[in-house]
Amino acid sequence: MYSAMENNLCSSGSSSNSEIVRYKRDIPPAHYSFKIESSSLLLNTRVEKIESGFFEAGGYKWWPLKKQNLCLTVGKSMLNSNYLYLIRKKAINYLTVQGFRNGGIKRFHKMKTECGFAKLIPLKTLKDRRNYGFLSIDSCVFGAEVFVIKQRGYYECLSMVKEPDRVTFTWELDIFSTVDETTHFSKAFTVGGRKWKIKVYPQDKGKAKGDWFSVFLVLSDSDTLPPKGKVYAEYKLRVLDQRRDRHVEKTGKHWFTASDNSWGNRDMIRLGDLHEKSKGFIMNDTLIVDAQIVVISVTKFLH
Repeated sequence: MYSAMENNLCSSGSSSNSEIVRYKRDIPPAHYSFKIESSSLLLNTRVEKIESGFFEAGGYKWWPLKKQNLCLTVGKSMLNSNYLYLIRKKAINYLTVQGFRNGGIKRFHKMKTECGFAKLIPLKTLKDRRNYGFLSIDSCVFGAEVFVIKQRGYYECLSMVKEPDRVTFTWELDIFSTVDETTHFSKAFTVGGRKWKIKVYPQDKGKAKGDWFSVFLVLSDSDTLPPKGKVYAEYKLRVLDQRRDRHVEKTGKHWFTASDNSWGNRDMIRLGDLHEKSKGFIMNDTLIVDAQIVVISVTKFLH
């Protein structure tokens, strides 16, 4: 069990400075230990700073410095989480001092190469062998751990693009009376870097079969989407009135995915109206359907 004085040492660090957290642990420092012998002689000298040898962590070189201050020095820019330790010989455990309590992260760069603790531990406490045990046979040991967060440089950018390419794709279904497929697809067209098709059910065999002619917009290259990838589109689908320009138009919006790559209108136009000659939708056995994507999401992976 820790004494009341030892517990106060840990708690006082947290309360007196919100940027520092102190606690004890049984695991030694992972990256570096720095032992100083004849510590009493050192503490009585006028030497202001001691520099240890360097150690490597996370692909960078680090130097712990020691006297009244203890800090880390690095020559390159990074984000890191750092910990400093004093080994308590009395019970072989470690006073752990973690910098930057909110997240434990500090950014180093060429204008800011040092980070540490101006008041790591009171000298009186360090010298108090009976109650704390940091000094043993006139020696003390410091340790350091540095965990580097390496930026891989990749990020995802999602943009909403209005009126992409300003393209209306027009599909003429010639000899419409002879089309006998249950589902009929147009050729592919490109909008927003993606390939699309129009899908129709020409012989009243669609999802609204018996009464309606159905038209859908299909993301035809959905199999190239990344895992859980999505493409948003706002669109217009039209069946053109070739006689009086009284077109049937439906609008929609949808997040297209690999498993849900088709969206549209089951009840685009009644089959009776579609085949009525006076309506003008089928002229010279040709039906015309067009599609326009008015808003689309574009995702880019950058580095």
